[in-house]
Amino acid sequence: MAQVLEFKLPDLGEGLTEAEIVRWLVAVGDVVAIDQPVVEVETAKAMVEVPCPYGGVVTARYGEEGTELPVGAPLLTVAVGASEPAPEPESAPVADGGSGETSGNVLVGYGTGAPAARRRRVRPATAVVTAPVETPVAVAEAVPDRAGPVPVISPLVRRLARQNGLDLRALDGSGRDGLILRCDVELAIERMEQAVQAPPAPTTAPAATGAVTERVPLRGVRGAVADKLSRSRREIPEATCWVDADATELMAARTAANAAGGPKISLIALLARICTAALARFPELNSTVDMEAREIVRLRDVHLGFAAQTERGLVVPVVRDAQDRSAESLSAEFARLTEAGRTGTLTPGDLTGGTFTLNNYGVFGVDGSTPIINHPEAAMLGIGRIVAKPWVHDGELAIRQVVQLSLTFDHRVCDGGTAGGFLRYVADCVEQPAVLLRTL
Repeated sequence: MAQVLEFKLPDLGEGLTEAEIVRWLVAVGDVVAIDQPVVEVETAKAMVEVPCPYGGVVTARYGEEGTELPVGAPLLTVAVGASEPAPEPESAPVADGGSGETSGNVLVGYGTGAPAARRRRVRPATAVVTAPVETPVAVAEAVPDRAGPVPVISPLVRRLARQNGLDLRALDGSGRDGLILRCDVELAIERMEQAVQAPPAPTTAPAATGAVTERVPLRGVRGAVADKLSRSRREIPEATCWVDADATELMAARTAANAAGGPKISLIALLARICTAALARFPELNSTVDMEAREIVRLRDVHLGFAAQTERGLVVPVVRDAQDRSAESLSAEFARLTEAGRTGTLTPGDLTGGTFTLNNYGVFGVDGSTPIINHPEAAMLGIGRIVAKPWVHDGELAIRQVVQLSLTFDHRVCDGGTAGGFLRYVADCVEQPAVLLRTL
């Protein structure tokens, strides 16, 4: 009488507790040889072919393809030692040692079906199973096509190959029917090591891991900038629009004003004056967002910040009440704060309370940028370099002084129409400074 043994999903190692059935390699009624792969499963780590430690006739399979099974759940039952399978399966973990023939291979957490004194590879399954369930089939015919599953039965061999990055499908096994043995894998690994000449030790580590040359603490100004910009990027849904403008007339107006005598007017002061006029028309951009109260807080006064690069890092000094200042007053305050930034004498009051920021990245020789908003403000105007470019002026091609202006804004406070209107007004004032006179 046949003995029916139940083969359970073994512990596949590496702390895995379940596996998904990807493909059955045998069907009910098939004859399986000892240690023949019977199912392909997928774990969180890899695809694995699971060999059955019994030789006999498959009488049942548990789980369809795509089913996830826990370790220890039944996979299939095999009738061992008779021409017909017994009607009722007998739960017999491999470690119990049944009367049927089993392999000496030890599956992780599973053991072996042979008693300790019999842990050896036994006779081929043809001597154990004399007939399948319905029609006689030679055991050799039940072995899967070698073009399909890799002919490996030992989990230890698979692990050795995986740890060394070896593709088992590229190997020819020296065992029976092309079975890949441990010696085959060890020989292939040895050949790989001989073929690849390892670089010297000093260069190997940096190439593999990336050499660490220095760790710079995020503290002081750098740390404060990192915290503020990170918060801005997390909280503010920003958008950017930009436009090219002909700044030839603005540059000429500045030159004429400075030639008339008196305090010199800086270019950033003129642009600041244009900004305050634009914010009077589009007050949505001189605001902040209170998410707790779910309110947009529009601000009356314009405290204009400007990005300044110093030896200690990026700082944003603030010009208070910029809307009430003349171009000369703005120039003087910009000069004072810039010098304080260079000498490291800016006070906390000089660096807080801004409501809108100017970012003149043109001093670095670049045309455009998409800056991060200075939290909790709602917008920032970027100014690129002013450079001579071909431009259509009065219907003719001419060389003009062109600048790119970009506006990054908090999309919560306004939509693109408002942002575009603000930027277009600024560009019009840059191209025709007389436009600004109508707002004074």
